[in-house]
Amino acid sequence: MHVGVEVGGTFTDLIAVDGETLVVRKVRSTPANPEVGALNALDTCGIGMAQVADLAHGSTVATNAVLERRGPRVAFVTTAGFRDILFLQRQARRQVFDLAYANPAPIVDRASCFEVVERTRADGTVETALEPARVAGELVPALKAGGFEVVAICLLNSYVNPQNELRLAQAIREHLPQLQISASHDVARQFREYERASTTAVSGFVQPVVDQYLLKLEAELGRRGFAGAFSVMQSNGGRMPAQAMRRNAVAALYSGPAAGVMGAVYQVGKSDVRNLITFDMGGTSTDVCLVDNGAPILTSSTEIDGLPIQTPVLDIVTVGGGGGSIVWIDEGGMVRVGPQSAGADPGPACYGFGGTLPTITDAQLLTGTLRPDRFGQGAIALDRAAAERAFAPIASHMATGVEEAAAGAIKLVNAVIVRAIQRVSTARGRDPRDYALVPFGGAGPLHAAEVADELGINRVVVPPRAGVVSALGLVSSEYRRYATVTRLLDADSSVGEIVSTFAQLRRDLCDEFARLGHPTDSLAFEHVLEMRYKGQAFEIQTPLSQEELGSLSAAGLRKKFAYEHNRALNHAGRPDAPIEIVNFRVGAQTRSAKDISLIGAAGEGAASGGDGKEGRVFVGGSWQECAFHDELHLGAGATITGNAIVEGDTSTAFIPAGWTATRDGSANLIVERN
Repeated sequence: MHVGVEVGGTFTDLIAVDGETLVVRKVRSTPANPEVGALNALDTCGIGMAQVADLAHGSTVATNAVLERRGPRVAFVTTAGFRDILFLQRQARRQVFDLAYANPAPIVDRASCFEVVERTRADGTVETALEPARVAGELVPALKAGGFEVVAICLLNSYVNPQNELRLAQAIREHLPQLQISASHDVARQFREYERASTTAVSGFVQPVVDQYLLKLEAELGRRGFAGAFSVMQSNGGRMPAQAMRRNAVAALYSGPAAGVMGAVYQVGKSDVRNLITFDMGGTSTDVCLVDNGAPILTSSTEIDGLPIQTPVLDIVTVGGGGGSIVWIDEGGMVRVGPQSAGADPGPACYGFGGTLPTITDAQLLTGTLRPDRFGQGAIALDRAAAERAFAPIASHMATGVEEAAAGAIKLVNAVIVRAIQRVSTARGRDPRDYALVPFGGAGPLHAAEVADELGINRVVVPPRAGVVSALGLVSSEYRRYATVTRLLDADSSVGEIVSTFAQLRRDLCDEFARLGHPTDSLAFEHVLEMRYKGQAFEIQTPLSQEELGSLSAAGLRKKFAYEHNRALNHAGRPDAPIEIVNFRVGAQTRSAKDISLIGAAGEGAASGGDGKEGRVFVGGSWQECAFHDELHLGAGATITGNAIVEGDTSTAFIPAGWTATRDGSANLIVERN
């Protein structure tokens, strides 16, 4: 069996596949102990762990550790004179008119920041060598007295030459071998001192948290008889073995959202849909990502809680709008949705687990798109009366009925999602109308057609069992790793050095895969240069295919950069302006043939659309007739016209009036505007 387990904020999803066998489970998450939710999902699926050859896992453990500041005591060590780099940050203000604005709080307090005497120049020349004796006499006693568990090291210009950083790490290990060390040349070998320092500090903070979590989970799996391969999803959309993840835990910050993107790409790729916008709406948040020609957009950096992280990550935008998002009234009397969520505990009011606040799930129940006895095909009996009680204050404030208040809340969360999709499309120079919207997660298919309507998107592709697409992404994804290095070069005179630098990075990745026990002769590589016109502050990603790299010329590189510059910024710049290469990035991933079906033995219903039952939904300000269909009884070729609801065991899809849905041969539901 090949198993994927993804721990979300509200539900933990599992799929297990072996040839024709498919097991799907969705259980409540346990935020206080996320491994319990994962183990509960495994226990309920009825599969002996000795049968599992491959277990892939995605979790929010690293993310939650940073957001909640629950982790080890970290010391930060840098070059003399740069102790305050984590606090000075950048001049940018996120709230320009907020007089009380403060920079995001670093992961390390100032008393835990230390300096060492050393200096490496920008060209890599060591001007002042680090003296281990001074480290032993000055720094080591301070670290010992501080009770630290982790030391994060980020010395000036060590991305060019890590010699002093290596000496410092060795000196600390000799005197304090119990301390874990996070060194910037291992974590982020790129320029921009603040971003590199922030990444190193965050990596050191989450490393022991992820390490302990994985050790605990592996121990429990071993007691259940598991002896297969255990891997963890990274933020870049690829998996890595758990032992490798322990050395680079910062790469797992967004493993859950990345798994969802890869699952969506895999499933809708069967229907030859290659340009898409993924729309993952779960219980606590919504994640969106743009996919061009089957490849999710990858960015070289991200942020968490306002702190920059230099690591390749799928370009995912997350907003606080999920099924469990709380509907509330602000100080000005405006109705708002999120970002606070009822989460898994207590959950929406209608779940009956103790929640009393109104949520989007309660709103869907009140408007009839969710039926009390059919949620998850009867997995949870929803309490309409509890949803009405929760929404009563909102309805009273709006001077409307609870159905109108619920419909208004749904429109509000849809607006939040529309803005998120615009951030990954129009703000990046892409027209969303050129893409198909692919919703998944427990709530995504309920909102997709209305969101698409707001954006002018004419095609929505709903994967089968959309609620566990993230778990599918864990099983279907490949092992992947990236190597990035800063080299400031003139583009017109450095073709030879470009080729040789890429070759060295490929060799480094091959060595790493070999250490992990993976064959290197079948690795697929991707090459990206981050370039800019001299004088620009930030870079444009310029991908190069293997063929382009093999016949690279200065003129060809200039033309390629101008194209990417124009696509991103709507102008190509001056044709004679000098161009600078800043960063080199190489990605390597394994290649394997996988054929995974999310529908299993389902899809045996009549091609006419199954046994649609009549009901009503509250849309457009009134109750309207609606047909209800069972997802697991829709055969290939089945056609449904809106208003219609398609109910599955992991999610529910809404097809509004003016839209038609057809089940294709790959079990995807193709929803198109009439």
